[in-house]
Amino acid sequence: MFNLTLPSRRQFLQNSGLGFGSLALASMLHQQAAADAPATLNPLALKTPDFPPKTKSIIWLFMTGGPSQVDTWDYKPELQKRDGQDLAGSDPKTGFFSTSGKCLKSPFEWKQHGQSGSWVSDLFPHLSQHVDKMTFLHSMYLRQNNHAPASIELMCGTNRPGLPALGAWQTYGLGTANQDLPSYVVMHDTRPRGDDQIWSAGFLPKSYQALALDARRNEAIDNLVRDAKHSDVQQRAQLDLIRQLNQEHAAGRPTQADLAARINSFELAYRMQMAAPEAIDLTKESAATHKMYGMDQPHCATFARQCLIARRLVQRGVRFVQIFAGRGAGGDGSVNDVPWDGHSDIQANHRSCGLYTDQPAAALLADLAAQGLLESTMVIWGGEFGRTSDSQGAKGRDHNPNGFTIWMAGGGVKGGFHYGATDEFGYKAQHNKVHVNDLHATLLRLLGLEHTKLTYRFNGRDFRLTDVAGEVITDIIA
Repeated sequence: MFNLTLPSRRQFLQNSGLGFGSLALASMLHQQAAADAPATLNPLALKTPDFPPKTKSIIWLFMTGGPSQVDTWDYKPELQKRDGQDLAGSDPKTGFFSTSGKCLKSPFEWKQHGQSGSWVSDLFPHLSQHVDKMTFLHSMYLRQNNHAPASIELMCGTNRPGLPALGAWQTYGLGTANQDLPSYVVMHDTRPRGDDQIWSAGFLPKSYQALALDARRNEAIDNLVRDAKHSDVQQRAQLDLIRQLNQEHAAGRPTQADLAARINSFELAYRMQMAAPEAIDLTKESAATHKMYGMDQPHCATFARQCLIARRLVQRGVRFVQIFAGRGAGGDGSVNDVPWDGHSDIQANHRSCGLYTDQPAAALLADLAAQGLLESTMVIWGGEFGRTSDSQGAKGRDHNPNGFTIWMAGGGVKGGFHYGATDEFGYKAQHNKVHVNDLHATLLRLLGLEHTKLTYRFNGRDFRLTDVAGEVITDIIA
């Protein structure tokens, strides 16, 4: 026998009050811990840049397939004059197939635009109105001449699979400004050749991996909605227990970086349940904004939606957004799965891709400027390489990694500025040549990072995005 002493009413209320207070305190401590967690527990914590940044976010409009520089932004009068004549110095094996060695003039009309007098083909009636915001790099080159390895080289600095992409390095170096959203987001309609390797976190902890959104699934995020059988309180308690167990497990394994990434992924997924649906909910935008982007136009509605989502994401602190534009459009409003890859008919191919991308990309620039975001957001337009100045077949162009154009707007670069040049036929980069390592070094500088110091030790060696190369292009920085 034993005596059971029941608490008095006063004692019961006192103890219950302390219990409820403990729950509230635990919740407050959890929120504080998330904010104060060291980098080992929170890989996405904000980090101090090496020097004051000129840009906070990057939106990369990746023109999958390789747009032709001599049919878009790099006007070559000599190529127009020499149509059908021998192209001096041509190499039939420059591209993936073979070419004729005969000059092929651009089939598009060219005009000068803006105070800068920048030449633009008639593929871009909307983007041509924004040339005074752009810095054109006309002398880009890289080493790979096929889509997948060239795309990997452009985003990872070299074509070896398994290396981190620019967006992952940026997140590793700076953390995130919004702990409720991923710092690195990729959108695509058709998956580009090279696939996940183009936006991989490589050997970096998986916290720096991109969140990939597929337009054909309306940018749905898998496993985001909480199971209806669990309340928010139950889910929070479950995650707290998982976090405690994971941290105890990780304490004895300090060298396993992915453990911290896994812990953080649970927390990020929980916080995204509220933040992510709101960020990609375009019903919050006005009808005028939808129309400006072209969401009412069937031939460009998908890319328009992605560009508007990109603006909403950087507005909420996302560091890096990349949109892979791998489709084209017909004048009748139809959409096809042909990227910027004009092997057989450059005119038909590029006209289609221009229709698909021009209005939404121009609206993005205008909208960022109107929202006061263009000064802190870098917009980049370009593909994995250019096209040959000589013909493939009668009307097409093959791949050309030896000279192509990428433009950048906003985020600390000069407007209406042209850097570097190809030869008089647009065939090879000739003056102030820019390799992808130089581009990456420059982008990191604009973000406030010294590219030679941004390193990660893996397999006994310090790696960096620019490897052992890369020079900052100071001439283009405003």
